Amino acid sequence: LFDGVYPFYPQQRKAAVFDIRTIIVIVVFLTLACSFLLIIPGIRGRARLYWTLRVLLSLFVGVVIVVVQFTGDWETGWVQANTSYKSFSHVQVNADIGLHIGLAGVNVTLRGNPVNQINETINYNEHFPWNFGADYDRSYSEGLEKGLPSPILYVAEKFSTQSPCAVHRQYRIAGHYASAMLWVAFCTWIISNILFSMPVLVYGGYMLLVTGAFTIFSLLSFSTVRNSPMCLIQIGTRTLHVAYGGSFWLMLAIGLLCFVAGITVVAMHHLNLDLLKAFFDLHEDKAEEYQEMPEVFVNPHFINK
Repeated sequence: LFDGVYPFYPQQRKAAVFDIRTIIVIVVFLTLACSFLLIIPGIRGRARLYWTLRVLLSLFVGVVIVVVQFTGDWETGWVQANTSYKSFSHVQVNADIGLHIGLAGVNVTLRGNPVNQINETINYNEHFPWNFGADYDRSYSEGLEKGLPSPILYVAEKFSTQSPCAVHRQYRIAGHYASAMLWVAFCTWIISNILFSMPVLVYGGYMLLVTGAFTIFSLLSFSTVRNSPMCLIQIGTRTLHVAYGGSFWLMLAIGLLCFVAGITVVAMHHLNLDLLKAFFDLHEDKAEEYQEMPEVFVNPHFINK
C-alpha cells in the first residue's frame, strides 16, 4: 500500500457524467436559442408565436442530430451482481455493472452498492473507442496496465478484436455509417432552413423529408449489429442484457417529426398556400399586390416613333 492506496491506483477514478463535446454543442445551440428569445418581443401579433415555434423546433432537431454523435446510450444495459473486484483475489463486492454502447465506442460503468466497500471507492466509468482512427485493443491493453477492476475488463474484452464474440467489426462499421448518415442529415437540415428563409417553402419541406429519411437510415445502419448473435455477458450469477437506449429512440422521434413536418409543409403548399405563407410570416397585403403605379414617365422620342 502507498498511503492507503494500491500502487496501481495513485488517484481514485471518478465516473464521468457528460462528454465535453456534448456540453459544447448544447451550449452553442442554447446560445442561439437565447439570442432568438431576446429579439422575439420585436415581432408583433400572431407571427411571434409562429416564429417561436419554428425556430425552437428547428434548433431542437439540429442539436439532437449533432449531440447523439457523441452520446454513449444507443444501446444500454445494467445488472446488479456479486462479483470479484480484482484479479487473483477472492474478495467479492456487490455492484451495478453498466454497458453503454455509442457510435464511437463503449462505456463500461462499475458502481458499488454501497459505493465505499473494502476500503475503496467503487465508482468507475471507462471508455473504449472503436471509431476509425482509434485503437480499441490498445485502449484495452492500457486498461490492463492500469489494473482496472475485473468486471470492467471482462465486459470490455467481449468487444475486442481478439474476442470469440466477433462483434467488434460489426459495431465499428455500423457506428461509422450511422454517424455518416447523421452528418448528411445535419447538412440537409441546414439546407432546409436556408430554403425556408429564401423563401422557397415547398423545397424546404422536401429537404425536411430528406432529413427524416437520413435519420431513419442511420437507425437502420446501427440496427444491423443485431444480425450478429451477441455473446452472453455473465457477471457472477447474473447476465447483462443490452437494449436500445435513449439516443436511439430520440433519433427515431426526430426522424418521425421531420417526416410529419415535411409532409405538412408540402401538403399545405398544394392545398392552402395562403395559410402556409401566414405561418411563415410571408402573407402579403392584397392591396399592395395589386397596387398600380400612380404616375408613369415615358420617353417622348419613342412615342413619336
